[in-house]
Amino acid sequence: QVQLVESGGGLVQAGGSLRLSCAASGSIFNITYMGWYRQAPGKQRELVAGSGGTTTYADSVKGRFTISRDSAKNMIYLQMNSLKPEDTSVYYCGADLTVVAGGEGLEVWGQGTLVAVSS
Repeated sequence: QVQLVESGGGLVQAGGSLRLSCAASGSIFNITYMGWYRQAPGKQRELVAGSGGTTTYADSVKGRFTISRDSAKNMIYLQMNSLKPEDTSVYYCGADLTVVAGGEGLEVWGQGTLVAVSS
């Protein structure tokens, strides 16, 4: 069974920084995509940053957040700088992967980690 586990969330003042980590474990053949998403209360889950063939960022985080990926360790990171109160949300790690060669692609999600930014 494949698991994604996030860590690094917490409470920070506006202007501060946090670094989120996500580790994928289990029987994994290949990960084609890993990304960070967030969901605030009453809102839909939205893409924050993704790493596949290309790297993408939400307009709201460009220039402040940086996604990085360690494919050898099946991990991704999200360095978040100049945090704003509107960045407050539960951040989720998501991945598209296969568990065997030629197998069906799976979409896997972590349990989420809370980031709270105070003004």
